[in-house]
Amino acid sequence: MKRALLFFMCCVWFSLSAQVDSEIYLETIAVQTEEELPQFYQDDLPAWYARRFRLNLGVFFPLNNTQVRVGNNNGNLGTTIDLEDDLGFTKTSASFMADFQWRISRRSRLVLEYFYLRRESSYVLDREIEFGDNTYPIDAAVTAYFDTNIARLAYSYAILSKPKYEAGLLIGAHVVFGDMGLQLDTNIGSVGVEDDFSFTAPLPDIGAWGEFVLSPKFGLYTNINYLALKIDNIRGRIISYNLSILYNIYRNFSLTAGYTGLNIRVDIEKERLNGFFKWGYNGPSLTATYTFGNRIRFSKK
Repeated sequence: MKRALLFFMCCVWFSLSAQVDSEIYLETIAVQTEEELPQFYQDDLPAWYARRFRLNLGVFFPLNNTQVRVGNNNGNLGTTIDLEDDLGFTKTSASFMADFQWRISRRSRLVLEYFYLRRESSYVLDREIEFGDNTYPIDAAVTAYFDTNIARLAYSYAILSKPKYEAGLLIGAHVVFGDMGLQLDTNIGSVGVEDDFSFTAPLPDIGAWGEFVLSPKFGLYTNINYLALKIDNIRGRIISYNLSILYNIYRNFSLTAGYTGLNIRVDIEKERLNGFFKWGYNGPSLTATYTFGNRIRFSKK
């Protein structure tokens, strides 16, 4: 019995000794491995920050200032029309906006943005207007519309890439899809007078951006972009900027309030018509932000 008990105690001692030795060995290996790899700040970052993917959905409230001139290739240059002053368009409006970001790596990311705005008005002209192939006389009752879709794809690279702030350069392109129409309202049963002008204008841009973690609940993002050039029969210039503040609601879900501005000038020559388009807008936005995917890892070095 004593021998059996002694044998049992020796087995327990050897078992505990082996367990302690194995734990010490594993800790030593872990320390050695950690020393060989870059150090990370992952535990200090908010749950919403530096995720692989980010989705924003929300509304934008732009203050518009729009000028359009559409003539034909028969010598009619058309009248420069201020949509707000000459056709009664409201300066303020509301629209849908969305963007999706994919962080390819620690320094590289792709962003796809979309913006849609539809505007229309009914107005009695206080001056004569030449638009397209027709002339609209003073005191004429007209109906007008102006639809705009803007898609943007941009690649950005972080020159500075630290755990709580990043800054870099970007290159991308706004693609503007515009459609404007003007129609003379009449009670006469004859064919009405109307014109429409649509265009697609790709406008490349380059810029700079920065993103900052202000606190576990707040983040800041800003960018500015510019470029002017001519592509085939389209000559354009674009200036855009954005400043937005994120407030984290819970884990990966946040609200983002921003202020955005865009100024575009496009000159287009088409087969039958030629047009001039100048549009500027700026205003606040409010979006719901959801981040997901694995976190990007930052190095101390």
